[in-house]
Amino acid sequence: MGANTFKEHMEQYYATTPKMAQCIPDVMKAFGELHKASAAEGALSTKHKELISVAIAVVIRCEPCIAFHVHDALKAGATRQEIAEAIGVAIGMGGGPAAAYGAAAMRAVEEFEQA
Repeated sequence: MGANTFKEHMEQYYATTPKMAQCIPDVMKAFGELHKASAAEGALSTKHKELISVAIAVVIRCEPCIAFHVHDALKAGATRQEIAEAIGVAIGMGGGPAAAYGAAAMRAVEEFEQA
């Protein structure tokens, strides 16, 4: 997608989203509300929901998703080890491609830990 770092993935999303929202405002508003509701504290904590999201992002091979959910997992209090174990679950479900994107997710952890 043209980004070299996970921070750049996030920056590109934030730069492009307003333009997309002008074309499909109802969809983007609904997506924002969906994300907010799905990550809210409940029977599962936001941290656990973000760890699940990291694993899903790895399995579906979405680097921008990895960027956002690793960032948000760390922000919600997840540790490097917890993120690594979520990646381990993703590898168990997604095999070799998940291992490659799991390595990318660990690079994201390192990048966001330094920020």
